[in-house]
Amino acid sequence: MSEILKINELNYTYKDGMSERQVLSDVNYEFKEGVFYTIMGESGSGKTTLLSLMGGLEKVQSGSIEFDGKNIQTIGLDNYRRLNRTMIFQNMNLVPYLSAYENVTNGQLIRGLKVNKESALQSLSKVRIEGDMVNRGIKKLSGGEQQRVAIARSLAIDVRLILADEPTGNLDKQNENHIIELFKDLAHKENCCVIVVTHSERVARRSDVTLNIAKGQLYTNH
Repeated sequence: MSEILKINELNYTYKDGMSERQVLSDVNYEFKEGVFYTIMGESGSGKTTLLSLMGGLEKVQSGSIEFDGKNIQTIGLDNYRRLNRTMIFQNMNLVPYLSAYENVTNGQLIRGLKVNKESALQSLSKVRIEGDMVNRGIKKLSGGEQQRVAIARSLAIDVRLILADEPTGNLDKQNENHIIELFKDLAHKENCCVIVVTHSERVARRSDVTLNIAKGQLYTNH
């Protein structure tokens, strides 16, 4: 398994007026292709900040993040976000007046890609959005169904790095199990690197590697 994402001496500090709070302190880690990772930690520990930095949503303050051996700042954050990784957000960011299918293809268009109908439908099928649900308006879908559409939107982009923030938070146990199996397949069968921030012990137990953030440090959970 080859390295895909490398974190070097990463530091991050939040500033609020005169006060400062360091959430990441000299973090180092190498993520590999073909592995399903979970990251856990208490609220405010820095796990979502780390995910945002790895996704190019936040600018690195100190240290570096490399994708395929290249600093993501050198790649350019816009190019990195558009071409090299995909993110699944807890708040979903779906367009309310579009259908499930249109939300998925809209994700392709936003990245400057042509609409790939086959890829969009396959991605929806992978998360069990099928039949008349495909063309149903987002507002007519349940919260769990909307979460699955958000996951499908990310899967319809052909990238090797998948980052997700609490992707199973709105799902019942059955659909949570299905999404976990999907993430495992993406890692083990399609050689993707899947990194999921979660509070769920059930999700963490079924990942290949569980990492914990505490006191600004990233630890492997043995």
